[in-house]
This record gives sequence, structure tokens and C-alpha cells, in this order.
Amino acid sequence: MSRSSRRFLCCLAAAAGLGAAAAAAPTWTDDLSPIAAADWNAERAAHLVERAGFGGTPEEIQHLALLTPQQAVDSLVDYQKIDNSAAPAFEASGVWDAGMDPFPPSRAEAVRLGREHGEALGVKVLPDGSPRRLQPVVDKFFYGLRANSIETQRLGVWWANRMLTTKRPLEEKLTLFWHGHFATGDAKVRDARMMLRQNEMLRRHAEGRLRDLLVGILEDPAMLVYLDNGENVKKHPNENFGRELLELFTMGVGRYTERDVREAARAFTGWTNDVLQFKVDKEQHDFGDKTFLGRTGPLDGTDIIDTILNQDATGEFVAAKIYKYFVRDEISPAVKAELGRGFKTSRYEVRSTLKRIFLSKDFYSPASMATQIKSPVVLVISTYKKVGLRELPTVPDFGRLTGGLGQTLFDPPNVAGWAGGRTWITPATLLQRGNLFRDVLFADAKNFRAPDRLMPGTYARVGENIAKGMNITEATKEGTGDAESNAQVDRDEDYNTRYASYRGYLMAFERTKPIPRRVADLSLTSMIAAAHANTAEAIVDHFAKRFLSVPLSAKDRAAFVEFMRGKSVTSEPALRELLYLVLSAPEYQLS
Repeated sequence: MSRSSRRFLCCLAAAAGLGAAAAAAPTWTDDLSPIAAADWNAERAAHLVERAGFGGTPEEIQHLALLTPQQAVDSLVDYQKIDNSAAPAFEASGVWDAGMDPFPPSRAEAVRLGREHGEALGVKVLPDGSPRRLQPVVDKFFYGLRANSIETQRLGVWWANRMLTTKRPLEEKLTLFWHGHFATGDAKVRDARMMLRQNEMLRRHAEGRLRDLLVGILEDPAMLVYLDNGENVKKHPNENFGRELLELFTMGVGRYTERDVREAARAFTGWTNDVLQFKVDKEQHDFGDKTFLGRTGPLDGTDIIDTILNQDATGEFVAAKIYKYFVRDEISPAVKAELGRGFKTSRYEVRSTLKRIFLSKDFYSPASMATQIKSPVVLVISTYKKVGLRELPTVPDFGRLTGGLGQTLFDPPNVAGWAGGRTWITPATLLQRGNLFRDVLFADAKNFRAPDRLMPGTYARVGENIAKGMNITEATKEGTGDAESNAQVDRDEDYNTRYASYRGYLMAFERTKPIPRRVADLSLTSMIAAAHANTAEAIVDHFAKRFLSVPLSAKDRAAFVEFMRGKSVTSEPALRELLYLVLSAPEYQLS
């Protein structure tokens, strides 16, 4: 283990001790009784807004600190009462046309359709005798892939900006939680429209009842595609859908049998989608009797959901996941059982479970405060919140910032979602986390290359070769080989894949809206002036209090103060250098 990794792990251990010193009260660990108003303070208000949102400025924290604990929690959890109509809707590029639906699962399938029907993806093949008769079809297929990839990048930027600017931070934090719980990746779905609809559905039901979320996700076109339920038919049931519903979404491993999985699969046969719409194909649905978790009858998908919700294991499993996301990685059996009972008794209302958690002494215990490793998305958004940004910077690119640390919106690693916790920290990602905000604080917009406008070098060279006068075959072969042989291939091939990919990028660049590029609009000189910090010590203390959940060690504080000595307190570059050092500290990784 590297020295930096050891220091980070030591930081985790120290956090509990620092929290204990600050609490000056019983440990409160595993105590779900409400915190008293007399125990409420700015430190605990900061912890609440950090976990129930993405952190806040000193002014926002002070506002919560002046409320009672109940009022503070209600102000975040009862977000439906807050007008958020100013939040901008996603502006689609309109990259899809009717001919592209349904989009073929592979290039080979697009080619097959073109050969059999003389048309595919809304374009006709070229007349007999034409060179590369299928080229327009393959060009369109790669256009669909490239354009959708860019549109999904745009979708990620839109959501990240919503997280930063929303008046309902818990709404977005919950939507992010459900995105990881009901993990669906566009790399397989390949339709940004479906991903947007799923995102909107998760947000709509985020703190409502679990049943609405389950029905919503199991009728969701993106999830149906992701788990291959279009292949789940009565003659050949596909168990993916039923297995993940039980194992990952509701009950957890060991609470059901393999027969339950098979019977659930039968109940979901015929559940499929017509592009963006859910439908039940009655010809492919198994209407026979099934026995699932002790219940027998001609069960369908909604019957399966209701049967699952009757199990105590469901309340415990889902409540525990909510707890681990908002509180800490470890949950005691007693707390798990108690939260599970309460969740089920409330008819699985997420809102009431969150209120109980956020008001509990356990939530503010030393075991919970400043002990959670921030996910990459939370790390970036919370930093932008704390510096007071009102718009998401896109130089550097948000998706590349978080993706390099292992979390890309709309692209979880698999159906299990992101593991979280200490899995966020590896020797490679720890170094990247330490350097993460260098390009934010010292953005180089002049030399920035926007990833939504980049064509890989291999395909860019195809265009360069064509511009030199080469034919398609020569251009895609880098101009090497026998000229006569290349000419023969050029006459015989039905299509050229490398050229199609090049054309796909060009068409995608033409038809997708570019992501507006802007650097972070911040002034640290204004920040420290507003804080009346006019000495090196005061500036360091302000930055530490504003950005760190774990107090700086005396050694690190002294080093930072020494760094600022002799520098002007009105020097924006010097203040940015200091903030970069603070954000590079292992302590900053903790929430």
C-alpha cells in the first residue's frame, strides 16, 4: 500500500475520534430516537445538508442551524412544497428519426435488414451495380451509435447542472441513489431518450412509495432492454428480469429459491417495449398458474411485485440500502430490523423512512459523521456547491472528471450499480482524486478539447486521406498495399466499416447540439473578503471550515499557513493554489 493510501485510511480512522470529541454526548450509535433541539448546531446542520444533498455554503448551513432539527429535516425532505419550475428541461438534439426505430442491435442486423428489404434505418440501399450498395445503411447505423453517445454525454451534463442548481437537493440525491439501485447503462440500451425517461420516472417517485418505483422500473423501456426482457417469452423464459428483481432490487440473496426465480420469469413473459412505450405481448405471456413465495395462481408481473412487498425481507433489504447510502456502510442487525419494520408499516413510503433516519441520533453519531467516502459525482458537485457556483463548469468536462474516478452518469458498471464505500479508493483513483480540481481552478480553455466534438484519430485519418484524393478503400487502409488489389476490393465490397464510422461521427457532429463550454465562475478573493479573513491563518481556517468535514491536523494547518505567508491575501492565483492544496488533502475525500 502506498504512503498516500495509508494516510487516507488513517484519516478514516481519525474521523471517528474527531467526531467523538466534537459530540460531547453519548455515542448515539444505533440510537434511532430523535436528536433534541438542544443538541442541534452548525456542525450537525452541515452534516445534514452534506448527506441529504450536496453540501452547502456557510450561509446555507447557518440558515439550517437556526432551525430546529425537525424544521431543518422537513425543509429538505418535504421538497415537493418547493417551487423548482425554473430548473431547465433537457433540450434534445432530435438525433432520432422514425426510420431508426427500433434501432438494430448490431451492424450485422442492420445489414441483414438492408439486404432483405432494400432499406433499413430509414435509408435505402443503392441501386444494383453501385459500389458499396449497403454503405448508406451502415453509415446510418454508426451515426445512430455516435449521435446517441454524444446525446448521453449532454444528458449527463444536464443532470449534473440540475444537481448543482436545484432548489431541491434531496430530490437529485435520491434520484442518483435510485439510478445506482436500479442500475441501467446506456452502453447497452443505446437510446438517450429511454435513459431520460427513466431518469424522470425515478425523480418523480424518488421519495414516494416503493411499489410505484418498482412498477415504474419494471415497465421502463430502458430497463426492459437492459435486462433482455424482450427475449422473455412463454416457450423460453429468460430469468434475468426476475432474478435481478429479487436479488438486487427488493429482497437480497438467500431470501428466495431458484423456483421463485423461474416462476417470476414466467410471470414477466411478454413484458416488453415498443421503442419508448411499455407493452404486454399477450401471445408471449404465460397465463398458466405459478407458485411464487408461497402464493399460487395465474400470476403476472404486478402480482409478483405485490407478493414481494408482503415479505419482511423486502423492507429490511431496501431500508438497509437507503441507510448505507445516506448514513454509513455498516448497519447493525437491530437497526436493519427496526428500519425495515417501519418501512413496511408505512407501506414503503421512502419519505417517512428518510425523516426517521435524518432525525435520529445515530445519523449524528461519531460513527456516522465524516466517515463516508464521497462518490465521484458527489465529490465534484459538492465542491462546486461549496465554492458558490451557480452554473456547472464544463471546462474541464464533467463526465471525464467523474468517469476517471469510476462513476459516469447513465453508465453504471453493471446491473448491481456502483459498490461505493472504500471501493471508490484505489492507488490510481486516490492520485486522481488529489489532482482532480487542478483543471477546475486553473482551467485552460484555450487548449481544451471538447470530448463531444472529438473524433478518434483512426477515423480522423480516414477523412484526411479522402481529402488527399484517395478512394474509400485506400483511405481506410491508410493508403498501403497494392493499388490494383485495393481497386478490386473497392469494386466488390458492399460497405466499408471504417468509412461508415468516420461518416457516422461527421453526421453526429452536424446533428447534435454541442455542449456549451465554460470555466468555473468563481472569485476566491471575494469569498475571503466576505469572511473577513485577512491573515494567512484566517484564510486557512476559513477554507478548512468551509470545505473539510474532518479538521486539519496541526501539522497540515501549519504547512498551509506557511504556504500563504508572504503572499497577498487579495491574490486570486495564490488563493487558488491554497484551495487546490486543501482539496488535495485526504481529509477532503470524507463526507
